[in-house]
Parts: sequence; structure tokens; C-alpha cells
Amino acid sequence: MKKALLFFSELDSTDLEWMLAKGKKETLDTGKVLIQEGMGINALYIVLSGSFSVSIEANNQQVLARILTGEIVGEVSFIDTRTPLATVRAQEPSTVLAVSRAQLTTKLQQDSSFSARFYRAVCLCLSDRLRGTISRLGYGRELEELDSEKAPFSPAMMGTLELAEARLRWITENARA
Repeated sequence: MKKALLFFSELDSTDLEWMLAKGKKETLDTGKVLIQEGMGINALYIVLSGSFSVSIEANNQQVLARILTGEIVGEVSFIDTRTPLATVRAQEPSTVLAVSRAQLTTKLQQDSSFSARFYRAVCLCLSDRLRGTISRLGYGRELEELDSEKAPFSPAMMGTLELAEARLRWITENARA
């Protein structure tokens, strides 16, 4: 939930309304692949419900991370335009909001305020992921330990938590098919 709140804390209501208007709701059954490593993707995804596993085929598909409701998926490939390094697979029946790369790129080019908020939101998510990776490598903790650990938000972020939670609930409830 933390990564989801980091993302939604930076966007405003008009940003979310735009994403809902342009995005398409997709439902995936258990085991269905959302993103295949090495294959290009044409969307950025927001997980509306369910959960996903992240794995690398060369690593015997060992689960490296979990993606939960509210988190964004495909942001690394969106930023650097390269193919994904990992496979993202539904662990249970799950729903995502897919925002097309073409539409999102156009919006980012035309709306500098949205662009600033969006890139800051993505940076916060990536920063949090990097901190978790460093912590995991440095201390040798297992994935389950990291999932259960609640790293505190900074005092500056605490003020936006309730708003971020409300935004996440709103986009989850209002996503269209």
C-alpha cells in the first residue's frame, strides 16, 4: 500500500480524472501474464484490485516482488522505453487500469504541470523500490519480512496520506470497463 500512496499523493483530481477517462479496465485471471519480460508494452498499469507477482525467467521464476492494489506497473519501461526485465503475473483474479503509452506521452508533452506531478510520483515509487532493494541486499532479509515491514513515511508525507488513500479509493471505484 505504501507505494500506491506515494504515487497517489503527488497527483491531483484532474490528473486522476484524465487517467480514468483515457484508461481501460482490464481483468486478468489467476496466472495470466500482464507483462512478459523481453516483450514491449504499450501501457502503464494501475492495479485496481488483486495482486501480481514479479519474477525473472532465468531465475526459475522465483518471486522477487509483489504488486498490490493501487500500485503502478510498467513504469520503468515507460520511462526508459526498453523492454521489461521481469514478468508480471496475476496471483489471483485481478483488475488493472491500462493507460496507453501514446496517450500518456502526449499528455506529458502537452501539460507541464501534469508532467511534473506524474514524474515526481514515479520517482517516489522508484526511490522507495530502490531503498527496499538496498535494504534487502544489505541485510539479507526475505521477501516476506520486507512485505510485513512498514517503513515510516517522512513527516512531510504523513500530511498527504489520507488524501492519497481517498484518491486511490476514488480511482478504484470509478474505473470504467
